[in-house]
Amino acid sequence: MSPLHGFCVLNLALNLPGPAAAQRLQALGAEVIKVEPPSGDPMATYSPAWYREMAAGQAVVVLDLKAPEGRTHLHALLAEADLLITSFRPSALVRLGLDPGALAAAHPDLCQVAIVGFPAPRAEEAGHDLTYQVSMGLVAPPALPRTLLSDLAGAEQAISAALALLLDRARTGRAGQATVALSEAAEAFSAPLRHGLTAPGALLGGGLPQYNLYPTADGWVAVAALEPHFKKKLEALLQVSTAEEYRRAFAGQTSAHWQAWGEAHDVPVETVRSTLG
Repeated sequence: MSPLHGFCVLNLALNLPGPAAAQRLQALGAEVIKVEPPSGDPMATYSPAWYREMAAGQAVVVLDLKAPEGRTHLHALLAEADLLITSFRPSALVRLGLDPGALAAAHPDLCQVAIVGFPAPRAEEAGHDLTYQVSMGLVAPPALPRTLLSDLAGAEQAISAALALLLDRARTGRAGQATVALSEAAEAFSAPLRHGLTAPGALLGGGLPQYNLYPTADGWVAVAALEPHFKKKLEALLQVSTAEEYRRAFAGQTSAHWQAWGEAHDVPVETVRSTLG
């Protein structure tokens, strides 16, 4: 039996990271009901395939929460739910009568995970994945991020918070609330940079020849021979020791050659791909 079999998750969050968190909770066995406004989830327009992937197997209910009948229907769903995920600003939850205090009074067994951009007292400020990443030094202009790290990190934290709340309710009988701030999720994932490991020229930022990117005859490869035994084997096989010797060695063959070579010799070498297509 899946660990969350028998649990019901009600997801009011759109875009990311709420739907990504709900998808993972569903994979753990929970029933997920996705509530969308009449205008739909913007993700269905931005990325229809990803929207369908995240919503697969879920009941999608369209409700106008600004209308009394919509809120009445929502509370009927909340009465049967174990967990609610939201991604509204706190003031919007108050306007809808869905602030944590009101919900706890109306549905005392309901656990709540609220996803916000910034923690209090900045929870009303506008932001997005890009602004959270740049605030942590994770973007090198003019290139834009190649993943939505803040949102996906926030999804992981929302999952952890949800599981902790459900476990605590099982132990104590009391439902609780948790707030996940995307800016804090980005900060947590920026730890390697904050501690100096991945800064330009640092140990994992280009300072080690055995942990670096190298041009090949037709592209690039990533070499990650970080542990001493990998480094020793790599340098013995290629007869290299300096960054320049590494560059000359890898420039002589294709990326596919070096990846196959790494597999054959048990050395971490991977082709750098611009897409997953």
